[in-house]
Amino acid sequence: MVKIVPLYQASQHAEQVTDWLWQAFGSAESRDFFAAIVANSQREGEMPLTFIALEDEKPLGTVGLWRCDLISRQDLWPWLAALYIDEGQRGKGLGERLQRHVVDYARGLGFESLFLYSTCKAYYERFGWQYIGDGLDYPAQPVHLYRFML
Repeated sequence: MVKIVPLYQASQHAEQVTDWLWQAFGSAESRDFFAAIVANSQREGEMPLTFIALEDEKPLGTVGLWRCDLISRQDLWPWLAALYIDEGQRGKGLGERLQRHVVDYARGLGFESLFLYSTCKAYYERFGWQYIGDGLDYPAQPVHLYRFML
């Protein structure tokens, strides 16, 4: 059975989450950057917060609820961030479950909307996200912005 928990409850998997994020979203010299993100998103009751999906203690995927995920759009918050599914677990609905977990968590905190950005189109719309325009990731990479009304 898959369970989704805050990473601080399964901190033995922090290195795996760091490696996933670094390999999926980083560059050769950015592992320390992602390690800092993961380390600073493991405080109970505080944001940013990282969640991990586990099955029998095996890590399957991760997602974050962050204050800011796109520096050029600090006016938008909070963010569903760094959604990653282990390659062997893709296509099984885990991405949707992780999204739903963050949506429900953010709703429980009293937020009215949630944001995310992505370089791909047509994935998040399937889950109720509304495309709200384009933005820029550093360094000047175009991205698509989405909002989920809670």
